[in-house]
Amino acid sequence: MRDFLCPTCGQHLAFENSVCLSCGSDVGFSPEDMAFLVISPDGGAGHRGAVNAEEYQLCANLHLAACNWLVPVAPVRKLCASCSLTRTRPRDDDAAALSAFAEAEQAKRRLLTELCELHLPVVGRDVDPSHGLAFDLLSSAHQKVSTGHSDGVITLDLAEGDDVHRERLRVEMAEPYRTLLGHFRHEIGHYYFFRLVDGSHERLAEFRGLFGDPDADYQAAVQRHYREGAPAGWEQHHVSSYATMHPAEDWAETFAHYLHMRGTLDTAAAYGLAPATATYQRRILGPSGFDTIIEMWLPLVWSLNMVNRAMGKPDLYPFVLAVPVLEKMRFIHTMVDEGSRPG
Repeated sequence: MRDFLCPTCGQHLAFENSVCLSCGSDVGFSPEDMAFLVISPDGGAGHRGAVNAEEYQLCANLHLAACNWLVPVAPVRKLCASCSLTRTRPRDDDAAALSAFAEAEQAKRRLLTELCELHLPVVGRDVDPSHGLAFDLLSSAHQKVSTGHSDGVITLDLAEGDDVHRERLRVEMAEPYRTLLGHFRHEIGHYYFFRLVDGSHERLAEFRGLFGDPDADYQAAVQRHYREGAPAGWEQHHVSSYATMHPAEDWAETFAHYLHMRGTLDTAAAYGLAPATATYQRRILGPSGFDTIIEMWLPLVWSLNMVNRAMGKPDLYPFVLAVPVLEKMRFIHTMVDEGSRPG
């Protein structure tokens, strides 16, 4: 995530700001500019960092989901590019679920910003009714909800926003890491299998060589995984025990970790903790591109883990990336790079 600045006073802004706490300017995030712009009654006298309040406003979900993205002014208050992808949300009278909904939307905006930085295609169901991207954000307090992905629809149980609930599941499932953003990054991996790999015989052949058969019986794999657990020595070939369940889950878990890595590197570079070449803006191309990323990632994450330990906290990134896992990530890096090219 970039180091955002207020165009009026230069104060650092968090990604969640809708007001500059230094000068009091109303600000909104512009995905097109990848920057915060000041919302000014007079358009800021035409300076580049401002938009006219008569032409732009904050998303209609400003209060419901703390959304600070800019949208054009219209007779009816509009949803931004992120919020408009949410197909289902809690009822207006469900205060607890709406609070969790706001947290989930915040994590989703981070995800979509990262996808935009990577120039990955985001195709909504308004364009592709069968496989377009959509989000169902639902509370399991009133119905059975299973976090997952199906034909472009990502479902998230909003109970994952509750720290106690999420930590209990993390411990029960012996997971070293479990967050809302992590869920979104995993589920979007399933979506990008369809967008980047499926449909290409060459890419599917390479996928099978690294991950296995994507058409293997999924339900049988799930039952086997929860009956027998991960096989011994799984750490030598998979990024997590969950990744051992099925090739589709191996891909999604590895895709999520690729986004973890790229997002953390980009943020660290923005704040001077990693080389400038680690940012999304500096595309790392060619056969050596992924090796360059790993050369920047490993020392950074080691140092961040040690900083966390110095504060008595668990490791920031509690994973070991074995060589076969890195080769899977290399494939994902290639797919992302190719998928981000025009045409």
